[in-house]
Amino acid sequence: MHPSDERTTPAPDVTETDVVVIGGGPVGENVAARAVRGGLSAVVVETELLGGECSYWACMPSKALIRPTQALAAARRLPGAREAVTGPANAAAVLARRDSFTSGWDDGGQVEWAVGADITVVRGHGRVAGEKRVEVTAPDGATTTIAARRAVVVATGSTPSLPPVDGLRGPSPTPHWGSREATSAAEVPASLLVLGAGVVGCELAQAFARLGSRVTLVASSTLLSKNEAKAGELVADAMRDDGVDVRLHAKAAAVSREGDSGPVTLVLADGTSLVADELLVATGRRPAVGDVGLDTVGLPTDAALAVDTTGAATGLDQGEQPWLYGAGDVTGDAPLTHMGKYVARAVGDVIAARAKGQEVADGAWGAHATTAQQRAVTQVTFTDPEVTSVGLTAAAAERAGLRTRVVDLDIAVAGSALHADGYTGWARMVVDEDRRVVVGVTFVGPDTAELIHSATVAVVGEVPLERLWHAVPSYPTISEVWLRLLEAYGL
Repeated sequence: MHPSDERTTPAPDVTETDVVVIGGGPVGENVAARAVRGGLSAVVVETELLGGECSYWACMPSKALIRPTQALAAARRLPGAREAVTGPANAAAVLARRDSFTSGWDDGGQVEWAVGADITVVRGHGRVAGEKRVEVTAPDGATTTIAARRAVVVATGSTPSLPPVDGLRGPSPTPHWGSREATSAAEVPASLLVLGAGVVGCELAQAFARLGSRVTLVASSTLLSKNEAKAGELVADAMRDDGVDVRLHAKAAAVSREGDSGPVTLVLADGTSLVADELLVATGRRPAVGDVGLDTVGLPTDAALAVDTTGAATGLDQGEQPWLYGAGDVTGDAPLTHMGKYVARAVGDVIAARAKGQEVADGAWGAHATTAQQRAVTQVTFTDPEVTSVGLTAAAAERAGLRTRVVDLDIAVAGSALHADGYTGWARMVVDEDRRVVVGVTFVGPDTAELIHSATVAVVGEVPLERLWHAVPSYPTISEVWLRLLEAYGL
């Protein structure tokens, strides 16, 4: 897995530009593209593959692994289609299709896009080296400094966070999979242990189970614990139906392995030993701030980069014209690709606006504000059933001091009945009673990912319930659940 060096050079041939972006994932790319659109020049410094984690080891390859078996499961829920499905998924074909989405882990296409967008790509490790300066260490060890006339943006993403389990930390950790190894696996292991039951753990546990692995999922609490509790319960039931051994409230104590590739053993706190061919550790991620040079401007290197609503770094005196910005996972806020890209667009635009002396619209929902990052974060967990949400959970709304009413119901409408025999789904709507607007929605069920944007529009638009009542859902679709939610509320 080596980046394409076509159309780029290991060491920069530019020593000054308007904007330097450290990190060439989707967030960094969008910052640079918006800055260029605003009339500025931009350099992106990337040490690995341009396009970042999402393109090569996360969003795209993981969904490529998931979708084929979901299509099979959907067919099996429908008489007539069920009879045409005569065997399991072809794992080799699924992996080959996965490879096509990563372009074989070559970023030549991404580089070509960047060059076409007038973005200069520099290969190497970038670090802040004082005000408006970035030091780049090229693959051959040579260092060069790039001066930024307007801004430096840190968009270095996040790195895996390992739990305090004996055998996983230290100078010689037990060989195991992280999300990268799992999404780029060359074959499906006969058996797989998954430690962690967040989004990554749940998605990949089900994907590999459906591709033929005997999977055991170990959760320290419940599944998808940051979501509404009912969502995790429904996903756990579905996983058990797929043959996954789901262990709830199980604490890992130690990990060991026979050599580098022999069976791996996970010992739980109660003494239970679990053995499999591979172990996937999916216990979360942390902001990648350790070697970004933030200490050169007096900022910590052991915590997320704190930013304001325009993405400008806080914790240092930036004056009236901020020069240091952060965007994406490195800030610790809503570590999701689409939310990072949303912030990136605002950051690129505000840098350009400030450079031109234009007015900055940083009030709530302003063009240069990242209000959705605080009020309307959207997320889809691509398990089967899918778990989709926007805004606040009921518990989060209560913590925020809102006077709320919560409406729950099963997704049992004509559209879902036609969609699949035995369709199992659930919906929750959280209403701010004082303003009579929706502040949070969760949908759980097959193919609800395409339904959540309607909820996002309602939350972001702060649509009064009385007006939302007039948004008539088409019949017969799963969107009819909106009618049932509003009826259950009392409209």
